[in-house]
Amino acid sequence: MAEADRQRWDERYQTMAPPSVDAVGPPEFLAAHAEVLPTAGRALDLACGPGLAAVWLAERGLHVEGFDVSPVAVGQARDLAQRVGVSDRCRFAVVDLDDGLPAGPPADVILCHRFRDRRLDHAIIERLAPGGLLAIAVLSEVGAAPGPFRAVAGELPAAFAELDQLAAGEGAGQAWLLARARRERR
Repeated sequence: MAEADRQRWDERYQTMAPPSVDAVGPPEFLAAHAEVLPTAGRALDLACGPGLAAVWLAERGLHVEGFDVSPVAVGQARDLAQRVGVSDRCRFAVVDLDDGLPAGPPADVILCHRFRDRRLDHAIIERLAPGGLLAIAVLSEVGAAPGPFRAVAGELPAAFAELDQLAAGEGAGQAWLLARARRERR
């Protein structure tokens, strides 16, 4: 990611108030499906921003790694985890996902909310533990104008076809998918 992009995200997070403890929770697309998420294991939150979902996952009992390009967002996420009392289960790092997904052990959950980089699709699939859950929501052309960061109709189910789809939706400019890695790879 260009330094200008990093600065833009830092400026955006600097102008926002630090997230409140009351705002911690699942992304809207995931709220109705929260029961399928495990309450133990490892989770990754890609482009975690100020950590609202990552901290929620940690509250559920998962050990969470959150990655974001913005040092300001990562600082806010660390602070939020501390205020909520889950900093022992959260680790946040400044990572430019344009350079790929950082190496690490398999994850039981990978959350990717409002971030899309098609180059990471294979790495995300490979990083899921057997039976691991992918929860992804991105901007979509369905119900919105086309754009470079918007998924085309059917893109997420196609990109993650080797996972077992649990739920999906498209409309109003958003696409989302909840899918599970098979217990045995084909």
